Parts: sequence; C-alpha cells; structure tokens
Amino acid sequence: MEKSIYKIPKMDCPSEENLIRMKLDGIPSIKNLDFDIPNRTLTVFHDGQGDQIEQSIIDLDLGGKKVKTIETKEVEFSENANQKKLLWTVLAINFAFFLIEMTTGLISKSMGLVADSLDMLADAFVYGISLFAVGGTLIRKKRIAKVAGYFQITLAVIGFIEVIRRFFGVEKMPDFSTMIIVSILALIANGICLYLLQKSKSKEAHMQASMIFTSNDVIINLGVITAGILVNWLDSSKPDLVIGTIVFILVIQGAIRILKLAK
Repeated sequence: MEKSIYKIPKMDCPSEENLIRMKLDGIPSIKNLDFDIPNRTLTVFHDGQGDQIEQSIIDLDLGGKKVKTIETKEVEFSENANQKKLLWTVLAINFAFFLIEMTTGLISKSMGLVADSLDMLADAFVYGISLFAVGGTLIRKKRIAKVAGYFQITLAVIGFIEVIRRFFGVEKMPDFSTMIIVSILALIANGICLYLLQKSKSKEAHMQASMIFTSNDVIINLGVITAGILVNWLDSSKPDLVIGTIVFILVIQGAIRILKLAK
C-alpha cells in the first residue's frame, strides 16, 4: 500500500474536507483519508491510481499539490462511530439559523442578516450532501451537489440584485436592534457547534479544526453586528448593504466549490 501526502493551502475548515471526500469518493483504490486541517495537509492511503487521485485534488482548485508518496505497512483504519450523529447535529443547527436569519432579515429589511443566513445554508449544504448521499452512487452525489450549488448561487444573485435596488432607491432603514440581537444568537449557535465538535473526541479533522471552522462564521457575525451599530450611528442603510455584499460574495465562492463536485 502507498501513502501520498498532499499540501492543500486553501483547506481551512471541515467544509473543504467534505468536498475533498466527495471528489475522491469514486476512486476504489483509496483505503483511507487522513486530514490535518490546521497544517493544511491530506494523507491518502491507496493501492495504485495515484495520478487520478492527484488530478482529482488539483481539479478542486484548493491549491493542492503532492508532497511525496511512500510505501506503508499500515492496513487498519478506525472511523469515529459518532461522526454521522455529529454532522447531523451541526447540520441541524446551521439550517435552523438559516431559517431564523432569513426570516428576521426579511422582516427587519437587513441584507446583512439575509446574506448571513445563506452562509449558514452553505455550511448545511456541505454537510447535507455527505449525509443524504451516504451509500448512494457517485452520480447521485454529483446530482445533489449540482442542485445545491445552483440553488445557492441563485439565492445569492437575487440578494445582489436586491442590494443594488436598495442602494440606488429609497428604502426603509433596517432594524439595527434585530440585526444585533439575531447575530449575537448566531454567535452563540456557532459556539455550540464548536463545543460539540471539540467534545466529539473525533480523530477526524472536525475536532482538530473546530476553531478554524467557526472563525469565518464568527467574523461574519461580528461584521453584521458592527453593521447594525453603524446603521444606528450613521442613520444610514449603507453599512448593512456593504456587509450583505461581502457575505454574498463568500456564499457564491462556496457554491462554486460545491459545483466542482458535479463535474
């Protein structure tokens, strides 16, 4: 058996881990994947098909590059029995806050909350693709990824159009207090996800990278809170539109990564 080590600079959270797992799923020679997200490395244990594995990783555009391939006598690999339950829990939290932030964002007329809700949905999609397609064929998984990716892009584009309309039109000021309160609750939700991931004792990257995983979501939450404060301070809706635009861009980038799985 061979062990190939890859350096993947853009692999900074378990979302990328799931994308890579999906991409490599159809290669029968792969026996195990060992992710080290803090160090941005992936170790692939496999019997042959090294070129196909390498090309699949390169196709994801995460900056993946093979460091070396060596022979190994390791043949037994253990999986965390609680991983699926953990993923379901994190998925449920992310999807619940997608609904909460989307609803409150529309009611309070905050594009920042609407955009943040789509970021939560993006995380739920990545976990959902892996969970809903467990045991299914590679074709089925790719179809699910394609639908999820296009759906996410469609929502983000609609959001962009609404941002432009509000920027040039006369629109009611967003409710800054709702923006702040809901974003604080989202911060708490991310903290719960972090706690669960750490508590899992998983040998997978979910525990190792839990702090990295939540960092982007926490930054976005803080961005929406800051925008809410500025909306009140400046008596302007522009800070809300700016943070909304930034998050919509991040959502589209995530959707493009998901669509790569459908190729």
